[in-house]
Amino acid sequence: MTRSIVRGLSAILGITVMLAGSTRNAQTATPDTIRVGRAIVTAFPFATFEVGNDAHIWDKVNLKLDISSFKGDAQLQDAITAGQIDFGLGGGPAMGYRSKGVPAIAVASMYGPPTDMAIVIAENGPIKSVADLKGKKLGVTTSGSLTDWLVHELARRQGWGSEGIESVAMGSTAARVAALEAGQIAGSVQDIGVGYELQAQGKGKVLQTFGNFVQKFETHVIFATDTMVNNHPDIVQRFLKGWFMTVAYMRTHKAETVRSIAPVLGESEAIVGQLYDNDMPAMSSNGAWDPAAVEAVAKSLQALGIMDSVPDPKTIYTSRFVPVKN
Repeated sequence: MTRSIVRGLSAILGITVMLAGSTRNAQTATPDTIRVGRAIVTAFPFATFEVGNDAHIWDKVNLKLDISSFKGDAQLQDAITAGQIDFGLGGGPAMGYRSKGVPAIAVASMYGPPTDMAIVIAENGPIKSVADLKGKKLGVTTSGSLTDWLVHELARRQGWGSEGIESVAMGSTAARVAALEAGQIAGSVQDIGVGYELQAQGKGKVLQTFGNFVQKFETHVIFATDTMVNNHPDIVQRFLKGWFMTVAYMRTHKAETVRSIAPVLGESEAIVGQLYDNDMPAMSSNGAWDPAAVEAVAKSLQALGIMDSVPDPKTIYTSRFVPVKN
């Protein structure tokens, strides 16, 4: 064997060893731990974190999630401001909190029109149709939240003016359900899963979903802190990659998705199966922003009093990490 051939084989063997070593290092590298939060824990899309954990998808993007849950968008944004989380899942109107000094921005669309939000009423109560809600009280999470905006937008679209239905901030799902059962409110704005559960118990029913009234909207979005966006864009990219890999997995693995989400929501697999059928079509596959939907969110910010005027929609989100629809 000539010396040139020996040298050539040695070079090839050296490259092979280097590549093998690189692969081992990538596979055994310590994952980055990120602190993630969600505005609510009772909604199907917000349990995507756990589906990714169970399917080992976060491992594929070398991330480990430290998950926290909150009682509404206001609490989530407070946690962001306090530096307690790096990424958050929240309602579209929460995009406006950036104008209040919250150091975070929406980096991807998560869920389109509010087909997962519903008006839940008592089974044998006086409300029989949307028309019966004029002048009545509906329970919501917090003032300035998505649930709050939906109440006033419904009243406006019914021709009653934005105050044609009174929204009552009550915090948790349990508090709103208790008030509904006691007859203190005519209905409650809830994730549709609560409606399914009350229907199964014979205590309530879904009157209407808000997707029938609001067809262009960013119902839920993904936030990243300014620190993450500015100093760790690679982690933002990996987080979004893991998120949308998980969504893709969910679309083709209903049974596994239902099993992962049921214990998170505290619901039966039968109810979570209903949620899967209702919610999956509205979950974004790639986070792309719809300018018309973002504009609808921008208008909601003035209506909710989060901002004094309608902002330029481009100031409440970034398209650095995901595309914008034409």
